[in-house]
Amino acid sequence: MLQVDLNNAWRRHTPGDAAWPRTPRPGAPNKYFMVSADCHVQEPNDFLSARMAAKFQARLPGIVLGGDGSQLQKTEGFRPIRIGSFTLEGEDLERSVSGKTPAERLTALARDGVDCEVLFPNKGLTIWATPDVAFSQAMCRAYNDWAWETFAEYNARLAPMACVASADIPGAIAEIQRAAQRGFKGLCLPCKPVWGPPDHEHVNYNLPVFDPLWAAIVECDLPITFHVSTGRDPRTARGNGGAVINYAVHSLAPTMEPLINLCASGVIERFPGLRFGSIEAGIGWVPWMLTAMDEAYHKHHMWVRPKLRQLPSDYFRSNGFASFGEDAPGLDLMREYGLTDNFLWANDFPHHEGSWPHSAAAIERTMGKLDDAERAQVLGLNAARIFKFQLPAGSQPGPHGAGPTGA
Repeated sequence: MLQVDLNNAWRRHTPGDAAWPRTPRPGAPNKYFMVSADCHVQEPNDFLSARMAAKFQARLPGIVLGGDGSQLQKTEGFRPIRIGSFTLEGEDLERSVSGKTPAERLTALARDGVDCEVLFPNKGLTIWATPDVAFSQAMCRAYNDWAWETFAEYNARLAPMACVASADIPGAIAEIQRAAQRGFKGLCLPCKPVWGPPDHEHVNYNLPVFDPLWAAIVECDLPITFHVSTGRDPRTARGNGGAVINYAVHSLAPTMEPLINLCASGVIERFPGLRFGSIEAGIGWVPWMLTAMDEAYHKHHMWVRPKLRQLPSDYFRSNGFASFGEDAPGLDLMREYGLTDNFLWANDFPHHEGSWPHSAAAIERTMGKLDDAERAQVLGLNAARIFKFQLPAGSQPGPHGAGPTGA
């Protein structure tokens, strides 16, 4: 039986859902249809090495010994990171070892009231952490091979995203087409096409050079996701407060960049079927982002190129989405800014920043101001529409618009 220690006791706090016509509680007959739009696989240690050519083996991410005998995490695009010695106990330990097989995941999801999940890498988030885009693409292909071998049979409920190194445009198009043929429900592109600090010489998603990529994605009819920490090393602060600084500033905040690139540059006018969204970066910043983009478009009109038929914010509302876990500020502003169809809930299983296995309490803490239809949208119906999960009998969409369908 899971023992909840004092550090995790807060996860169970809830005002309850007595006034709600439906509930997020697992096993309840009137439970909401729930899709976690951000979960993580548990790759075996050899998920890359067993599937890649000999020429890449020495460059793969791994553990090496430092001069003093300490263990360091080696990744081509990161500075070496000393692996600290700490002990996980109770619920924290269970989270770290849960979900290693599809069967284990289905049991864990049922325990949390989740019907389907969108899956992202875990160890594999390092597959973009190199400025060598050919090497990155090779790691993406190996990850996709492992993910499809593992989850193809379960894809209707456990849906991995196909990972793509977007700066290698010909290779990316080939991998996208291969993913579509296999049956992947979506794609994961890095937040910044070329890994590393900002460099004006690097290509980025606002430039027309990516038009062939967008055309291929639209033709394959797959949504794009941009997961946090896939553009540059998020662990850049050292010392006091580093864990907080790196999470908020260097991991979450840069996920805004690819969305603005697409909304402000005319990409969505040229490719109105392109669906795109941020994953695990929260939603409280989205209303501010939309306001800031429109303000710049109006006030900097003399410099803005190209001129758009709509405001940048309109392209996010029609084609964009963003996932969150517990983000009360974003939910408070959702209705006012017309974003009910754009927000996707997630429990981030099995990561510690997620809400598993107490998602019902987290939902009750944060979604009390929403009406029943709004809760249904963000808890599952939006994700089902975007990633094409089949709705169970009796699940009806709310009265809101079509949202980011690309139509």
